[in-house]
Order: sequence, then structure tokens, then C-alpha cells
Amino acid sequence: MPVDQSARRRSRTFQGRVVRTERVTPNMARVVLGGEGIRGFVAGPFTDRYIKLIFPRTGVRHAQPFDLAAVRRELSREQWPRTRTYTVRRWDPSAGELTVDFVLHGTDGLAGPWAARAQPGDLIHFSGPGGGYAPKTDAGWHLLAGDESALPAIAAALEDLPAGVVVKALVEVSGPAEEQPIETSADARIVWLHRGDRQVGETLCHAVSSMTFPAGRVQAFVHGEAHSVKSLRRHLRAERAVPPEQMSISGYWRRGADEDGWQASKADWNQDPDERQAVRPMPSLVMNENEERSSHAAQQAP
Repeated sequence: MPVDQSARRRSRTFQGRVVRTERVTPNMARVVLGGEGIRGFVAGPFTDRYIKLIFPRTGVRHAQPFDLAAVRRELSREQWPRTRTYTVRRWDPSAGELTVDFVLHGTDGLAGPWAARAQPGDLIHFSGPGGGYAPKTDAGWHLLAGDESALPAIAAALEDLPAGVVVKALVEVSGPAEEQPIETSADARIVWLHRGDRQVGETLCHAVSSMTFPAGRVQAFVHGEAHSVKSLRRHLRAERAVPPEQMSISGYWRRGADEDGWQASKADWNQDPDERQAVRPMPSLVMNENEERSSHAAQQAP
């Protein structure tokens, strides 16, 4: 759908109340937020819309009603709450319900453990929404590719696309148990890629680089772990000659960093002096299962 850039809205702070929770797959939890505290939330036109969940630091109490701008204005940085970024899986304005999916990684981190133990009635503040991508119906076809962290945005895009639009969606997950049903009216082929014990992103990179592209102008949405996304960005630009304006492509998280660390380095990380060269092999980095991963959306980070 065409996006009017004037639709971008100033971020606001809301207080959501947990309405219900669901374990979508063994490693993905769904939390539905509602209540009077999200009155006035407007999702906007973007299918990758996101919110920032707000987690106060231990021992720091904030005046109510909570005002994030005032907190940052009046308190030292060490007392600022931490935030974790998540894609809005679904917004139901008639019910006033906001659905967010979380990839779970055990007990480490902030958002994942919170989602795993969330109960109806629990409260959480969040700011938003942000976003920047929506599928264009005049594109020749659409490429949607990512790991679990990008799955909520990919699913939202698929649900938004009308009948007759050609879509190739490639989603890398750990195994068959992490697949989930996605409804779409589009002419979509959804391929679930099972990485097993391979490095996150390796299977996705191979699948995208070896696939046969349909004829026509592609609009690409490629998000996930930063190493693999950077490799795919080089491939799409250098090998497939996809112009930058036809791509939404960025790392949602990076191995070995939490969201604070990833956001601090993201601008430098996204600079690639070799962008016009052919894709190079991805570095072989061993991922420790206990690493805290940076997050976005149903992000890989807790």
C-alpha cells in the first residue's frame, strides 16, 4: 500500500495492561495489551511498526503518571529506564488491543523473561509507534526474508497484501516446531528454513542467494541478525542490482550484544565501504546459547 510520509507521528508514551498471553510456538510468546492506558494509540500505515517497551532500573521509582521525557530531563542517565524494541504483530483498533510477539531465550535479559511470566493485569509502559516500511502494491513482486526477529513484521506484511500480489517469503527458524500459520490473500509462497545447529542467518543467506528471482521489479524487506543482513544487503545490491529505494534492510539485532550495545554501534555497523563488491563469505562466529542478543520486534534478544 502507498505510504504518506506525513503519516509519521510523534512518539507518545502509553501504559498497557496485559489482557491475555499465548505460547505461539515453544520459543515464541504472545502478549496482548489493552486497557485505558493505550487509548489514543494509532498504529499508522507501516507493517513494520514497532514500540519500545520501558523497563525501570532496579531501585529507581518514577513519578506517576509516567513521563519518559521528564525522566530523561530530570534524572541522570544511570537512572533512565532501559528500553527494548518490538514489532507490533497486530493492532485491533475496535478492541483496543495491541499484540506483541517475543522470541524467548531463557531467563537472561529483560523483555523475554517479562513476556514469559506475564499475567493478565500486569502493567507495562511503552512508547511509539515507529516504523518505515509498507509493501507497495505496484511492485512487480515482493521478497520478505528474515529470522525469528523479523517474523512479526513479515507476517503483518503478508496479512496486509491483497490478492494477486506475488510474494516470496523466506523465514529462518530453529526447526519445524517454530513454524506458525500466517494468513494472506496474496499469491504468496512461504518457505520455512530450518537452521538446526547452523549459525543464525547462514541458512537464510544461502536460500536468498541461490533462489531464482521472478521477473519484474522487486521490493525487498530483509531484516534479522546483523551479520547475515549485511551479507544479504551486499548480495542484493551487487549481485541482483536492487536499487536502495526498493529495499528495507537492516539488522534488528547482533550476535554478542544486547540492544543497548547494538544501538550504540548500529550507525557504524551499517556503513559498508565494500557495498558494491560481490558478496563475501560470512564470518564464522560461534554463538553462545547464553549470550544476550540485541532486540527488535519479536526480537532475538531477551
